[in-house]
Amino acid sequence: MDSQTALRNQTAPDTSTAGRLKPNSLGVLGILFFVLSAQAPLTGIAGSVPISVALGNGPGTPAAYAAAGVITLLFSVGFVAMGRHVVNAGAFYTYIGKGLGRSLGTGSAGIALFAYCAIQAAMYGLYGATVSALLAHHTGLDAPWWACALVTMAIVQVLGAVGIEMGARVLAVFVLAEFSILAAFALVTLAKGGGPEGLGLTESFSPGAALKGAPGVALMFAVASMIGFEATAIYGEEAREPRRTVPRATYLAVALVTGFFAFTSWMLVSSYGASKATAAAGKALASGDSTAFVFAPIADRFGTWVNDVLPILLATSLFAGILAFHNSANRYLFSLSRDGLLPRRLSSINRRHSPGVAGAVQTAIAVLLVVPFALAGKDPVLTLFSWGSGVAVLGIMLLYLLTSVSVVAFFRRDRLDTRPWNTLIAPALGAVGIAGALWLIVENFTTLIGGEQTTALWLELTVPAVLALGMLAARLTRARS
Repeated sequence: MDSQTALRNQTAPDTSTAGRLKPNSLGVLGILFFVLSAQAPLTGIAGSVPISVALGNGPGTPAAYAAAGVITLLFSVGFVAMGRHVVNAGAFYTYIGKGLGRSLGTGSAGIALFAYCAIQAAMYGLYGATVSALLAHHTGLDAPWWACALVTMAIVQVLGAVGIEMGARVLAVFVLAEFSILAAFALVTLAKGGGPEGLGLTESFSPGAALKGAPGVALMFAVASMIGFEATAIYGEEAREPRRTVPRATYLAVALVTGFFAFTSWMLVSSYGASKATAAAGKALASGDSTAFVFAPIADRFGTWVNDVLPILLATSLFAGILAFHNSANRYLFSLSRDGLLPRRLSSINRRHSPGVAGAVQTAIAVLLVVPFALAGKDPVLTLFSWGSGVAVLGIMLLYLLTSVSVVAFFRRDRLDTRPWNTLIAPALGAVGIAGALWLIVENFTTLIGGEQTTALWLELTVPAVLALGMLAARLTRARS
């Protein structure tokens, strides 16, 4: 071999991995940290539990989390069965396309991208407000919320580009920190026999408690807190032994998240006493700081130093969620590009086998979603966070429903798995539960976004509009090919 040939061989691109994400990068725990980060446990507890207790079924809120977990578990059975035969970073859209046709699959890809980008933008709104307040409190620096958000976008872009392993390590630190303090509070409260009225097991988990007040509102927020676990399939291409790793990570994520939210919310209710929890949550909401319902009993248990630590953990919880959804969204862009539905440039891989161009585009989308709210002078929590998270919940729940139906259709047509429970019964039951939850979300959407009815209607209409545009794009693409 002459020197010029040797030089060409050394500098030629590695075509064996072109268009592929880096395999064997994540194990069960790595995927689990991405899932738990998307759930943003402290954000979910501090943001959702006070509203569920005040406006939902009061002390029966923990039962709503348990019910949401059962629905999600039923969905997961079919989701995992499909994942054994379809491994793709597009997850939802690939699954739906396999069972219900390419047009609907592509439309669902539009919803997935829209939902992930919307919820990430929503988190930037709450994150920016939280960090701005922290800087003012600890340093006296009056930094606008949008400046904090833009700086963080640059950091997220870098972490997303340097590789999935680095992202997993960063998320592991943040997730363990927020889990630890909440779990410690819940376990100590349990060990001490609960609050002034005891543990209140019956008051929180009996059928009567579950159906008290407005259980639909509580179930809606509980289901919203579960969103993000589907990321297990998105990382299938980067997982070690995906046929084993993804199912284990999925079931573990659902069990852990359900247990965590149900147990922690139960201990929060118990710390006040079942008869007083609803009033306490209502008082926190009326004060404009709903997190007080969660932070106050933790500070009472561990000391006032917690009041300085928890807001910081809330910020890191939001950062972890932002990074997780960044990775989910850029993998959708990558997968759509690789399948020829978006410009090919988006499926290019950088030296660390990460979707660098797709990541940059996703960051640009985040800027485009956040900046208008800053220019308009809107409150980042009451508008950007509330609207973005509401739209995302609605969109992703629709994807859950379509995926469940697709699983049934796929295995009825292609008999790759003939287990009735996995391919028919559980997905069908999951679809019924998800359809019910979706109806509750639509029925209570104004409450979910904390806005006006007209605003709620316009936001609701964006989801079917995105679905229709995606389906139209698929047909135009097919017509040109």
